[in-house]
Amino acid sequence: MVKKSKKNRINVVYSTNPNFEYEEEEDDISTLPFSEQKLYVLVDRKNRGGKTVTLVEGFIGTDDDASDLAKQLKQKCGVGGGYKNKEIYVQGDHRDKVLSFLKNLGAVVKFKGG
Repeated sequence: MVKKSKKNRINVVYSTNPNFEYEEEEDDISTLPFSEQKLYVLVDRKNRGGKTVTLVEGFIGTDDDASDLAKQLKQKCGVGGGYKNKEIYVQGDHRDKVLSFLKNLGAVVKFKGG
């Protein structure tokens, strides 16, 4: 039995009709190929207790694909990281490794910030 999320229900709070079918929002986000992605790489230290992280912004796709990309970047750099709040982050200053890895995948990548 597949459990449906109540978050996607629209226009109904409660129904007493046992045969009622809820309208649900469609999540039609699909991941763009890397040749169409425009990604930004930056190094951030704000609100991180003085720790440095490398961020990748602008990824358009599903959360699962973003998590997979974060995993590949973590393995490439040999550090921790993850995907949270629509940002891929890698612990430490690894902008050169991240930039070269993303370019090898075919994405258009630019540095952001100073």
